Amino acid sequence: MQYRQLGRSGLKVSELCFGTMTFGDAFYTIGEITEQQAADRLVHAALDAGVNFFDTADVYSRGQSEEILGQSLANSSASRDEVVIATKVRGSMSDAAAEGTGDVNNVGLSRKHIMQGVEGSLRRLGTDYIDLYQVHGWDPVTPVEETMRALADVVRDGKVRYLGVSNWAVRQIMKANALADANGWPRFVSLQAYYSLVGRDLEHELVDLAVEEGLGILPWSPLAGGFLTGKFRRGQEGPEGARRTDFDFPPVDTETGFDAVEALDEMAQAKGVTIPQLALGWLLQRRGVTSVIIGTKKPEQLTDNLGATGVSFTDDELERLDAITAPTPLYPQWMIQRQGRDRQPVSGS
Repeated sequence: MQYRQLGRSGLKVSELCFGTMTFGDAFYTIGEITEQQAADRLVHAALDAGVNFFDTADVYSRGQSEEILGQSLANSSASRDEVVIATKVRGSMSDAAAEGTGDVNNVGLSRKHIMQGVEGSLRRLGTDYIDLYQVHGWDPVTPVEETMRALADVVRDGKVRYLGVSNWAVRQIMKANALADANGWPRFVSLQAYYSLVGRDLEHELVDLAVEEGLGILPWSPLAGGFLTGKFRRGQEGPEGARRTDFDFPPVDTETGFDAVEALDEMAQAKGVTIPQLALGWLLQRRGVTSVIIGTKKPEQLTDNLGATGVSFTDDELERLDAITAPTPLYPQWMIQRQGRDRQPVSGS
């Protein structure tokens, strides 16, 4: 296992992060693991493989994921200082808040909800501090100034070490970090976003932003909700019981996706590895990526995913995959690229 610096921070995290969205039983059709022993087996196997980075969120099964993860870490031989725990705030923490019928402040990025959220996460995780506290999405109601000030305060109070952002647009991230800079508040150091071989919208602008502004990219759903496991094939029904069969998310252009799966299958057979290992390994090669979040339900899936750290590609293989799934440039990106031909930086400058 290799360790990479998280954005512009001094924090180092494993290149694979263990995500616990599957812990609990009340998050769409994804939460399935409720037995503590089953969770312990996965978390302890990840630790044994060198993973030091664990990601959860308060909204995953309304706190169950945090509770189970916290207990699994407590049941391990790892000390608190050895692991990096990331969680998130923004989602509705009750049915009434989700439906807008009551409990109206138990959702969003208001100062009230952030302060309430961090205390709840600390309690459920069984820890005195959260290493990486991430806003889980944009809140169109709360002024971003209020959100950033509240986040600065939880860092100042020692409850949080670093801040991250997830599922925000470029303009929103830039405004937030500009406010942080102007007021002497901590900036976001990471961007957790959907990124996969068959989902490359991030490359339109967000990858450049992350690299230029020093945010480490943490891809979620790197296997596109199971599409890149090899279980989904052209002209065939999705396997019964698979997550993507029951919950078609994130969206995938299936024709292009099947082209990618077939190319990965050919490479996997030649290399003696698996399609998921190549799909994860491809992300580990991408510019700006710090740690890829893997989420599994079974020990054998985890073992397979951990093997991604050992895969390699030739330049020709990378070019082939890139050509299959490269996103079509949008305006103004294609115009910037065109006009920039006469202003290329000198190598080494």
